[in-house]
Amino acid sequence: MADEERAKRVDIGFSGGQVLSLRIPDAAYRSLSEEVRSGSQGWHQLEAEDSDVSVNLGQVVYVRLDTEQQRVGF
Repeated sequence: MADEERAKRVDIGFSGGQVLSLRIPDAAYRSLSEEVRSGSQGWHQLEAEDSDVSVNLGQVVYVRLDTEQQRVGF
């Protein structure tokens, strides 16, 4: 599987302090990030590795992409 296709860990922070951590493909991250930056206020559908998630963009405070390489072991 190409690096672009691999799911990446993304944290979505909401007003009120809740954080949703997901593993989503790079294309889904880019789409979400573009929607947040454009100021969209509607709902955005994400297909994560293990679930489908609807996010209310009007409540999103930040989107964080984990760029650290995954390691196995200690």
